[in-house]
Amino acid sequence: MVVVILVAALLVLALVTQAGVFLAQRAHPAQGGMVEVAGGALHIVDIGPREAAGPPIVMLHGASSNLEVMRQPVGERLAAKHRVILIDRPGHGWSTRARPEDSTPEIQARMIEEALAKLGVGSAIFVVHSWAGALGARIALDYPQAVAGLVMLAPVAYPWPGGVGRYNRLIATPVIGPLFAYTITLPLGLLLADSGARGVFLPQTMPDGFVKNTATPLLLRPREFIANARDLVTLKAAVAEQAPRYREIKAPVTIITGDADKMVSTNIHSRPFAAAAPSAKLIVLPGVGHMIQNAVPDLVIAELEAMISAMASSATAAAN
Repeated sequence: MVVVILVAALLVLALVTQAGVFLAQRAHPAQGGMVEVAGGALHIVDIGPREAAGPPIVMLHGASSNLEVMRQPVGERLAAKHRVILIDRPGHGWSTRARPEDSTPEIQARMIEEALAKLGVGSAIFVVHSWAGALGARIALDYPQAVAGLVMLAPVAYPWPGGVGRYNRLIATPVIGPLFAYTITLPLGLLLADSGARGVFLPQTMPDGFVKNTATPLLLRPREFIANARDLVTLKAAVAEQAPRYREIKAPVTIITGDADKMVSTNIHSRPFAAAAPSAKLIVLPGVGHMIQNAVPDLVIAELEAMISAMASSATAAAN
């Protein structure tokens, strides 16, 4: 009898999850186009003038999010003067990946580089947040010709003490993980989404309506939740493998981070990366947490403009 009740409860939760997926996708449809690449298809929002001077700006989001967290605070403002390309990382938002295990910065870098090549983008400035710090570094290492500059916001770059949470490891486990993802995750996640997001912003305050406005409910879809968990549980080994190569990065790098970030330690990640990368500039903001693009959007834009201006000056000097 207990088994029958348990199976019935799981079936109900599975139906609730499917209904939730339908409603989330209807509420937050894709805003851009799809670019087919080996191993999936990437959802890309391409805004701003194509004829703008300087390289395009490519924006890559971190874990548990999608391109909206980069578009809304700074992407749309930058698009007034520059071509801005926002990408849902493979498996996130409306992007797909054929295999959930395609979770590492190395694999995602290849997929993103292929998509940009199909868009005719030879070189760009990459703006990367959190998890995507490791991804931006990997693109600069493996495809240096594609990276004119790198702006890193609260980046992950090195191994850290501890793990990424027991629940992520559970979701990334074969059989058991999908069982939870297709039954419990969405209804439970909807209850906890607001409080969880608020914690990421501390000590700053989360903007009103952030969860809804950034299509965060899409994260709770089973296939994306599993992909996100895989990204997190495989990241530590991935950065351990690539970190010794950071001295090879030739592109100019600006790192903006906060000393009050409880999600990604400035001392473990940003400071060592700034010391390793030959052309790195480090800005550490007192009292600022993890969501740099929301906390100091004017500074992010000013540093980007400064990087673009320096590139233009160098090009002019080289021409003369």
